[in-house]
Amino acid sequence: MRALISCCLALLLLPWPAYADDAILVFTRTAKFRHDSIPVAVETLGSLAAEQGLRVVHGEDSGVFTAEGLSAFRAVVFANTTGDVLDEPQQAALQAFIEGGGGFLGLHSAADTEYDWPFYGELVGAWFHKHPPGLQTARVTLHGGGDDGVQWPITDELYNYRRNPRPWVQVLATVDEAGYEGGTMGDDHPITWCRPMGRGRSWYTGLGHDAAVYADPDVRALLRRGLAYAAGTSPHC
Repeated sequence: MRALISCCLALLLLPWPAYADDAILVFTRTAKFRHDSIPVAVETLGSLAAEQGLRVVHGEDSGVFTAEGLSAFRAVVFANTTGDVLDEPQQAALQAFIEGGGGFLGLHSAADTEYDWPFYGELVGAWFHKHPPGLQTARVTLHGGGDDGVQWPITDELYNYRRNPRPWVQVLATVDEAGYEGGTMGDDHPITWCRPMGRGRSWYTGLGHDAAVYADPDVRALLRRGLAYAAGTSPHC
């Protein structure tokens, strides 16, 4: 009996959810604009995840967002989702998953998703406001860790956000608005960031509109870091 009680207590102390494997859910449902780059994003995430011993499961059925459905995953990726993609019970399941120890990674228009759900606004960090016309080239600057101050060029659709997320997140990269037209956030324009959420983790980048971006080695290195953090295999984002 004493052994049984000890076993039960040990189970209660395990983090929720109890992951069945090292799978990551890549969710690409869209209710508004649909990006042509989604297939490339899914392929890239699969390749980068495999490097880390992780397995990607791609889907667009929001029915997986239940406590049981999400318990099979270490993290959920919203890869260029748009609009209202989850109903209220599904939202509750995702929130419990994140707060209980799961991870979230948002790509680009993940910030153009679930505007009426306050928790999601905190999870993604900042919602999309508008973007300059077309693709433009800007300079990205990395912040923190051994990469602090490293810069590289990017050509992509560069989002402006409804708020600067810096007070609530750890900013990992900014873009220099002086190098392109249409930026509205001023001298401090975060484009990639992360934050803890309950016992879970959230990581987001505004890059990823254009399919060509996913072949950029600097972007791939950034996504590799994001996957490791969201999946909980690295404590550093």
